[in-house]
Amino acid sequence: MIDLHCHLLPAVDDGPENLEESLDMVRYAISQGITHLLCTPHHNNGRYENEKQAVIEAVLALQTEIDQRKLPLTLLEGQEVRVTGELMADLENDRLLFTDLENTYLLLEFPTIDVPTYSEKLFFELRTKGIVPVIVHPERNAKFREEPDLLLPYLEMGCLAQLTAPSIVGIFGKNIQKTAQLMVERNLVQMVASDAHGINKRTFYLKEAYEMIGQLYGQEKVEQMQQVAKDLVNGDPVNYPAVIESKKKKKFGLF
Repeated sequence: MIDLHCHLLPAVDDGPENLEESLDMVRYAISQGITHLLCTPHHNNGRYENEKQAVIEAVLALQTEIDQRKLPLTLLEGQEVRVTGELMADLENDRLLFTDLENTYLLLEFPTIDVPTYSEKLFFELRTKGIVPVIVHPERNAKFREEPDLLLPYLEMGCLAQLTAPSIVGIFGKNIQKTAQLMVERNLVQMVASDAHGINKRTFYLKEAYEMIGQLYGQEKVEQMQQVAKDLVNGDPVNYPAVIESKKKKKFGLF
């Protein structure tokens, strides 16, 4: 099993505070069935800066500790990049890490309560460069939660969206869970990842999320989402079912 989004590196953001906490997370990830994990610390979110080379070095150091303990987990380098006006400058200055070595898929995070007005233009610019933005945890964004169809312009231009595992199993509350289920049902999200930050705070739930998705939508849906995770790590094209139209009743005029 692949986890595409996890805050595993010690003392770099709001994830584990030290090596021992990171190793506890490693053991828990293995117990979930995770074999490959993308380390994605926050970057440029107003609080944390984790540029490309620093993340590469931190991942190498943690992988060395893991290997010395003969723990069966392979780490990969990544970032959770905040959507800001400086994103293109970071890209041009080679400060960003993608999910794949071909620099195709980029994990991007919107602010919790908003979608900046310049986002569509920015994402379109990324698409013209052959980059596929991957919107992380849209079900936790206030705007997308209020109106999930706001994702459509991004998906139509070729972007992707990643669900957070705890959302669909109800850890963040019924409202977010309901939104998460709707997004999976309508194919508004194409993959699921843990976004784990620790053992006792925001842990993995990836195994539980896949189990719930299988129960609600069938094993084929699970296999499709797991294939997308592989595609993102390998830099391969994603093939996923089209978005299902909203069941909301259309409003008609009087005549």
